[in-house]
Amino acid sequence: MQKHRGFPSRLPGTDFQFTIRRANVKEGASKIVRRERFKDRKTPDRKADTAFMAALWAQFGEEVFERGNLDAGRLSWLIGREVVPAEDPWDAASYEALLRIDVGRAKVSFPEVFAEGAEDFFGAAEDEDWD
Repeated sequence: MQKHRGFPSRLPGTDFQFTIRRANVKEGASKIVRRERFKDRKTPDRKADTAFMAALWAQFGEEVFERGNLDAGRLSWLIGREVVPAEDPWDAASYEALLRIDVGRAKVSFPEVFAEGAEDFFGAAEDEDWD
């Protein structure tokens, strides 16, 4: 299982998990199953989706990426919409599954992630000009 170094493990100040620590060698990877996002979802849930998309965009951009240690539960909220399989056939229960961001759909669903001067969901310091 590929570990995505530098990817946030969770949304700060919450229990919303973005990555897993180790592969499940007994049962294998948890299957990614598309979950419906209803309009009445709670604000923290929506913020977690937005922050996860921001992290995916910052880490991978438009490039194809391997599922690796990304949490299946969190990916399930985006799969089939903003995150799509990058291979055919696609194995939803594989750590090696290749995915990519559907940028057009992601910009519609999460405009705040792609906006000029987008919010920093993870509290990283801005690059300062020391000259």
